[in-house]
Amino acid sequence: MKQISVVIQWFIAIALQVLLFNNLQFWGLCQPQVYLLCLLMFPITLPRWADMLIGMALGLFMDILCNSIGVHMAACIFIMFVRQPLIAYFVQEHERLTGEISLQTISMDAFLKYTLILVFLHQICISMLSAWTFHHFGMTILQIVISATVAEGLILGYNIIRAR
Repeated sequence: MKQISVVIQWFIAIALQVLLFNNLQFWGLCQPQVYLLCLLMFPITLPRWADMLIGMALGLFMDILCNSIGVHMAACIFIMFVRQPLIAYFVQEHERLTGEISLQTISMDAFLKYTLILVFLHQICISMLSAWTFHHFGMTILQIVISATVAEGLILGYNIIRAR
């Protein structure tokens, strides 16, 4: 039953990303990547290669839906690559026994650090690969900060609601 709930959450996050957040425009500066929630909350019991394979599949699916050429796939693979070391660094051993990452299983401090770092790294990958130039570097940095902040707020808000 829990797997069905996770699959439904994935579909909702992807649908919201494609239908709502990809069309959200705030002077071209804000495009939060909330589908990253799927990867952040993924169970931590799988081996690293399986995590990266799942990240590749989700990134490829998002590339197809967003009509981008490998940008999401590269960012998702990178996120899944750095995810395990971050979990080992921020999450205590007794918290890892549950096999999942959420506000119910780890402290707010660890959860915030974990998600903030991964959301910013993901947004940096997406924005820098999409821009593919340093010509408007200031605008790119502003887009990264605004989009990552909005995405982090949405991800944190979802997890706070889910924890209640």
